[in-house]
Amino acid sequence: MPSPRYRQVSIESTPYYHCISRCVRRAFLCGTDPLSGFDFEHRRQWIVDRIKLLCTVFSVDLCAYAIMSNHYHIVVRINVDEVKQWSDEEVASRWMQIFSGPLLMRQYLMNTDLTKAELKCVAELFITWRERLCDLSWFMRCINEPIARMANREDHCSGRFWEGRFKSQALLDERALLACMAYVDLNPIRATTAKTPEQSDYTSIQERINHPESPYLRPFKEKEENGISFKLKDYLGTGRLGWQTDQAQQARSYPCQCATHTHAAKDGSLTGFGLPQFKP
Repeated sequence: MPSPRYRQVSIESTPYYHCISRCVRRAFLCGTDPLSGFDFEHRRQWIVDRIKLLCTVFSVDLCAYAIMSNHYHIVVRINVDEVKQWSDEEVASRWMQIFSGPLLMRQYLMNTDLTKAELKCVAELFITWRERLCDLSWFMRCINEPIARMANREDHCSGRFWEGRFKSQALLDERALLACMAYVDLNPIRATTAKTPEQSDYTSIQERINHPESPYLRPFKEKEENGISFKLKDYLGTGRLGWQTDQAQQARSYPCQCATHTHAAKDGSLTGFGLPQFKP
């Protein structure tokens, strides 16, 4: 039986999480379907655009992403301190970028005279929206629901697009974070859809290579307070990603041995490649 989300997400323990959503029956609903021949590659860009939009609305920093043909991975940081600093008006402005909001809130923002009871309702909305803007479940819901509606509309059908709840994994320290980011960035290589990170479309690693100062990705900096505590050149070259690239390329030669899941352990090791787990 799946665990309640509140047992899987504890901001007090760690702000970093790895999330995965899969298409129903793992069908190729976001890529080229080998059976029907239909090409849905454009839907992968839908997901990238939606994630980036929501990262400008929610108090969530994007560390890594990989949009595959039948699932996607993201690594995010929940920034609770940031949302506490927002004014009530900013909270409403951000929330109403993705939802229309009730008439009462629009009247409040237009400085319409309201009764005490109405002002109390507005205050309760501010509290609710502020909590949701740093909530991982609401963030994932706001990604998946619009994508499902757009895809179903395009397919002239109804029903599920995603197979169920998204999966989440807490990343308890810096080594686990870097190991998981490397796994996500190298997913296309491991899946044999790309040979190098530079050729890995719809991934954060390709974006970091082409746009090192991308405003959508949490930067690599020596101080963790302002970014990921690691140097980008080390991550891309001789650091963790460079070592994992070699492992992923070896895994391409042994596809039957590759597991379907990975675990970012506290010691920084990365399991799931179906290969001996050597540490760099």
